[in-house]
Amino acid sequence: MLMNIMVIYSIYVLISIYVSVMQIGFVNDAKKKNAVLLGQAEYLQAANYSVAKERMSILSSFVYYLFFTAWLGFGIAYLTNTIFFESEAVLNIAIVMSFVVINSFLSLPFTYYEKFVLDAKFGFNKSSVGLWLKDTLISFVVTLVLGSLVVWVIYAIISSFSLWWLWSFVFIFGVIVLINMLYPAFRAMFFDKLTPLQDEELDSQIKELMDKTGFVSSGVFVSDASKRDGRLNAYFGGFGKAKRVVLFDTLIEKLTHKELLAVLGHELGHFAHGDIYKNIGLVGAMLFAMFGIFGNLPESLYLELGMPQEPYVVMILLMLFMPVLGFLMMPIMGIVSRHNEYAADKMGSELAGMGGEIELANALTKLVTENKSFPLSHPLYIFFHYTHPPVLERLKELGVDVNNMTKQYS
Repeated sequence: MLMNIMVIYSIYVLISIYVSVMQIGFVNDAKKKNAVLLGQAEYLQAANYSVAKERMSILSSFVYYLFFTAWLGFGIAYLTNTIFFESEAVLNIAIVMSFVVINSFLSLPFTYYEKFVLDAKFGFNKSSVGLWLKDTLISFVVTLVLGSLVVWVIYAIISSFSLWWLWSFVFIFGVIVLINMLYPAFRAMFFDKLTPLQDEELDSQIKELMDKTGFVSSGVFVSDASKRDGRLNAYFGGFGKAKRVVLFDTLIEKLTHKELLAVLGHELGHFAHGDIYKNIGLVGAMLFAMFGIFGNLPESLYLELGMPQEPYVVMILLMLFMPVLGFLMMPIMGIVSRHNEYAADKMGSELAGMGGEIELANALTKLVTENKSFPLSHPLYIFFHYTHPPVLERLKELGVDVNNMTKQYS
């Protein structure tokens, strides 16, 4: 059984590396041709950024594969033989959270490189090392506190129920829904500063847009995201009356009011079509499969690992193998998500009023330009990684002349 797990994980790593290699070759070939959608300089820069990210992805895949084999080979056993507590609950929490903390520290070099080398080189990073350390420390403490509570509940469930994997799934699924509800408030509390939108005209237009779809919000807020990153973004967070519309200050700075309304109309399209709940359902299906698999692992696996069939071992194995199951589910989620994006684009252009498809097309092009997103990708890369359709396909679906857009932004 252990050999089977190693083979499955090895295949996952090889496929993910192969997809990245194909993407690198595709982008390097494409950047030698005439620019598409972007100006020539922006086109080359976006291509180089895409290649740099994939190279880092390949390196991280190799390193995390070493981590995986090390944990199975001796890491879990080391924690088991090193950490001692009389209380079984405390012992399980200590071992699992030690695993989480060690993994977090091991991933810090990649996080630092991505932010202060890669993102800084391409003009995204606006954060200082001090702010990054502060954010990392806050995330670490929150993870330690909330993670310990989650592990304690899972331990209690495993110790109390024969169908522990089913009740653990229900609990974790509930935690994920709760996190989605509290995410805007959490970010405002620890990271971004959210302030009510001061532009009264834009605020009125946004609320009028929300009224058309029955979207009830606690307000429209602006995030000072530019102090950390130069990318453009916006999100709707929360459920029920706790929902918030959050606009990055970078988005307000770069888009016109009409373009911004078209983007928000797209997001409201997701709300009107129930896409949020569809996505939650897909995540739930993935979690159910994961808990179903790891709740029924044969005892022979634990014997091969030389470890007891304790709750902390089950939880660590689940976390170690989670990327594989996520990778397998991603194409399914991607197909559904890309279909939903087309429908949301259509509604966004309609909500934006006359000429809405042009406003949305302009906004999408600015997002691609400012976020340095290369507009072309290998089909295999799209299949495994894209939750949104390629921007060129979205523009064509909107009935926009891509060649004309290319000339406009050249």
